[in-house]
Amino acid sequence: MTTAEDTATPETLPPAEAQLRRDVEELSAIHRPSASPGEREAAEWLTGRLAEHRAEARIEVEDGHGTYWWPLGLTSAGGALAGLATLRGHRLIGAALGAAAAAAAVDELPPRRRLLRRVLQRRPAHNVVAEVGPPDAERTIVLVAHHDTAHPGLLFHPAIPETLFRAFPQVLERSNTSPGLMWPVVGGPAVAAAGAVTGSRALAKLGTFLSAGSALAFADIGMREAVPGANDNATGVAVLLAIAASLAERPTESTRVMLVSTSEEALCEGMQLFCERHLGDLSADRTFFLSLDTLGSPHLLVLRGEGMFGVKEYPGESLALLDGIAEELGIWLFPDLRLRNATDGVFPLNAGYQCASLASCTDLKQPSNYHWPTDVPENVDFGTVADAVRLTEAVVRRLDRDWVV
Repeated sequence: MTTAEDTATPETLPPAEAQLRRDVEELSAIHRPSASPGEREAAEWLTGRLAEHRAEARIEVEDGHGTYWWPLGLTSAGGALAGLATLRGHRLIGAALGAAAAAAAVDELPPRRRLLRRVLQRRPAHNVVAEVGPPDAERTIVLVAHHDTAHPGLLFHPAIPETLFRAFPQVLERSNTSPGLMWPVVGGPAVAAAGAVTGSRALAKLGTFLSAGSALAFADIGMREAVPGANDNATGVAVLLAIAASLAERPTESTRVMLVSTSEEALCEGMQLFCERHLGDLSADRTFFLSLDTLGSPHLLVLRGEGMFGVKEYPGESLALLDGIAEELGIWLFPDLRLRNATDGVFPLNAGYQCASLASCTDLKQPSNYHWPTDVPENVDFGTVADAVRLTEAVVRRLDRDWVV
């Protein structure tokens, strides 16, 4: 979608949007795949920018893995082997291998334990954490973005949703939840196991086909270079910096604010590691999480729920807070959308915190240029990013004045 932002430069944008664009351009110029030296460079850039706003930040180096295509590619290959074993008469092997692969695939989807990736190759992941406001405050607001970028793949080709929804507009009209991209990843091995248990060659063939297709898709993703990541998620980082600038001018009085940026594109791995390190110190009844992810599409939205293997609804109090403040500010939010992928918000959501996830979408209910090489600053709608800043700051100010969640 072409917008007025496509031809805008920082000099022709309103001052607030111009600064957002400069931040997005600087971060997008860094090649920063998950758990890579480029991600470290991006984390160092962010700590430096936060320091300019008197927000002393630190890089928390975590023991990460940095991919999702290796663990899920292995479970998919296991599903294909399970189906082939059944077709060759080894039903016991097929059942055991298919069941194990399906269980491991489910466990890899956040917010679960992710046991398989813990035995695969490890490398440093880099989270950035800054704390502003009264250090002894009883209440905490955690704003979370991410500074790494995704690998593309044919699975994410923008022509797929465009063709589907334009050919079948009724599907778009009725849908309020994104497609389950991980369903075949779990379903392939599960169907292969069912074929082994029942002796159904048809199910064994279907499980083999789904699993092999998933394995090829993950191989395709793993072989490609990471995208510039302007919308996903330099926009979220730019919002963090804008909030840091605002809090430097007028600090919160009764609430501590944590500005966090994670290593996210390995299925929220950095957020899982942040939670393992910090949730023990963050009381569930005195902490509010707001995820800031992919904020440069034409329409701002607050997710109603999310989850890769079962959608969980966000707390009603949190949704009412953001909806009400958006209405007061005159910011229109695209209504009633849910995500069968995951943002960093999925971890506090499942841990029982008051939380919300701020995102954006196109008219096709998709994030712009998602996991695709066209995710560049020229294709970001900076008016939407500016609205995200206004809404986020208003939420922080409201909770600082009146803790209503």
